[in-house]
Amino acid sequence: MKKTILHEIKKEAEEKAIAHQTYHNYLHLNYLRNCRRVKDAPPKEIKVPEEWSVDKKFNPFYVLKHKDKIAKSIALKLLNKTYEPNKPFVKEIPKKGGGKRTINIYQIPDSAVSDRFYYNLLSKNKHRFSSLSYAYRNDRNIHFGIQDIAHELTSTPRIYVAEFDFSDFFGSINHEYLFKQLEQNSFLVSDLEMHVIQSFLKPFDKGIPLGTSISLFLANVACWNLDRKFEDAGIRFARYADDTIIWSRHYSKISAAFDIIVDFSKQTGIKVNYNKSDGISLLQQSGLRSELHNSKSFVEFLGYRISCENVGIKEDAVHKIKKQVSYLLYRNLIQPIQARPFKAMNIPANGLDKDFITALMQVRRYLYGNMTEITLKKYLNGTYKRLSFKGIMSFYPLITDEKQMVELDKWFLSTVLNTLNKRKKILITHNSNFNVNQFPFDCDKNDLIEKCRTTPIYGKKGLIELPSFMRIYKALKMGVTNEGIEKVMHPKSSIYYDE
Repeated sequence: MKKTILHEIKKEAEEKAIAHQTYHNYLHLNYLRNCRRVKDAPPKEIKVPEEWSVDKKFNPFYVLKHKDKIAKSIALKLLNKTYEPNKPFVKEIPKKGGGKRTINIYQIPDSAVSDRFYYNLLSKNKHRFSSLSYAYRNDRNIHFGIQDIAHELTSTPRIYVAEFDFSDFFGSINHEYLFKQLEQNSFLVSDLEMHVIQSFLKPFDKGIPLGTSISLFLANVACWNLDRKFEDAGIRFARYADDTIIWSRHYSKISAAFDIIVDFSKQTGIKVNYNKSDGISLLQQSGLRSELHNSKSFVEFLGYRISCENVGIKEDAVHKIKKQVSYLLYRNLIQPIQARPFKAMNIPANGLDKDFITALMQVRRYLYGNMTEITLKKYLNGTYKRLSFKGIMSFYPLITDEKQMVELDKWFLSTVLNTLNKRKKILITHNSNFNVNQFPFDCDKNDLIEKCRTTPIYGKKGLIELPSFMRIYKALKMGVTNEGIEKVMHPKSSIYYDE
């Protein structure tokens, strides 16, 4: 037992230590970039998590130093069934729709215990969960769910869908109902595992704590009966934790799904948020007439927008992408030259704008990850056989809406041109003799793409080719076909969507 717990504690602490060191390195690199951009760059401000000051066992460097002693103590408590996790640090984060979500941050040793028992429980019981439940499993993921939904919804011109939103799903689950599911539905749970589950739930009158791995297993247990009733009724659905979408060609079945949801709500104590739930709708192709008032041309699920024609990125996500791209352009091209007195270190001259180069590289890194235009094109033409997709677009490997990609490319071109035009005007206010007839300020929408592709920078062509949503979309599509979803998707997809 001690050896197992020691391994888990070491693993958990090392991951958090590496994350903090990565953050530290990022701050330093960002500081060096600022020094190259502006005079009197602000100093680095290194922050540590607030919980580190509450107890030393939140600090991964302390835990690594004392891991043997900590592991021995916890192993003994587990064997004696006296283990209880220490009080978590409670943190509130704002929710997208308003209000706050409570996250319990457990001390590293307790997180390690939770992880170990979560994986034990999952390995023994994952076959008991519905194949249409995609959350918190190592044999299912978000994109498998999207693929299943898209396959059915895009194969018909119209279909009934039901969408329901639960209020405080994790915080409302009735403990009695939860333990009843564990007992009655053939889940394999040892006495020690049950002790650990009860220990993590003990401080709460109801609900399961957000922030610990064992809650992920329990969330699927809580929905086991819901999934089974959907299946018994012949209702098609996809569920990711409490995010559920239901569809059927028959109105009677979609109505039955509503009754099942209401019954589940009563049994578990989890309320349906009718104000945020779209309920039952008719999903149909654009342009078709509907006999129902409540009809729609697409549904949004886990970051995607799914219609009867294609799969795209949902509008909120598109807005976030545009916001970040715009910020990268502003930060590099506008912010350094706005200050008075003038603080910018890089002044465009002789057709070389270093800040423009940096801006495009940062946008490319945001969209593509660590891929250059050259490697991306070699992948598309078959020269490179495998690439690691880590940029923001790797969170959307299943999109098929090429029109959306074209529109995003047009938006990006327009945004770059507008930013360059504003940069030019500001530079003129600082120096009325500024040469506006040099690259990239002499470009318009008809030639910027070509000039960025062919203009040599430091003796190399293509270094500042404009990043393209369509280009990375084609690479992702090829990657999914050739290598499968799991090889192409971002490894942190579940974390991204949970946020």
